[in-house]
Amino acid sequence: MAGKVGSEGVYANGVEEIVAEMRATFLEEAADQLRSLEMLLSEVRQGRKQVDELVREVRRIAITFKSQGGTLDVKAVIALAHRMEDYFAETKYMPPRALDDVQRFIEIALDLMEGGKAKEADPASLVRKLPAKIGFDIGDIQVRNVEIMLVMLHGTATHYVERELQQCGYRTVLATNTLEALSMILHTKPDMVLISAVMPELSGIDLAIGLANMPSTRNIPTALITSLPPEDEYLKLVPKKVPVIRKGPSFGDDLAQALDQLFLI
Repeated sequence: MAGKVGSEGVYANGVEEIVAEMRATFLEEAADQLRSLEMLLSEVRQGRKQVDELVREVRRIAITFKSQGGTLDVKAVIALAHRMEDYFAETKYMPPRALDDVQRFIEIALDLMEGGKAKEADPASLVRKLPAKIGFDIGDIQVRNVEIMLVMLHGTATHYVERELQQCGYRTVLATNTLEALSMILHTKPDMVLISAVMPELSGIDLAIGLANMPSTRNIPTALITSLPPEDEYLKLVPKKVPVIRKGPSFGDDLAQALDQLFLI
């Protein structure tokens, strides 16, 4: 029996050693990609390359980092990659500060990849150092260190909600999949989660109920956005501490009331 346990231990140690080598190789290659991105950014600043080319490269790198970071269980890299991808999601307007924000992403990412702290880095602390996603000229808006995750599909309603929050100075991040959102919430600890009731796979109502009841997430303020009637049987399962924000004419007032109820105003 002792021999069997010993052999299993050797096998486990061998696998972990291989994974550690793969992780080290990934981080080294990731740093090289970031330095190439920095060179492309410099060319864009000098007018030798187009911004569209930079945006495509940021998105490509973000998708690669998210995929490989997930395979190798580097949670901070996954969180970083999601923010990079989300920053330029459905880009229709490039705020003047966008190039400076790309530089900031590169600097933080390089520090993560080259500093030997990628595996142990805290995703919740990391994401709050990253540039806030603001899809317009920020002007006099003061960005607060309050991160709100939207669990919604891409669309007009999502853009409206996101813009309303950004104009109040809140940092926003979008998750379009409830299962992915759950993992992100556990790791990045947003200050609030706004969930659309109707979502594919796991419904937004199920996610809201789960977050409100799990010990690891029950203290994260959560609100539900819906057009379902108040008498809907499924909606009655939502915990009373989860504010319901209704789509329609009262949306703005409901959102403000929810933020106030959750102590974010």
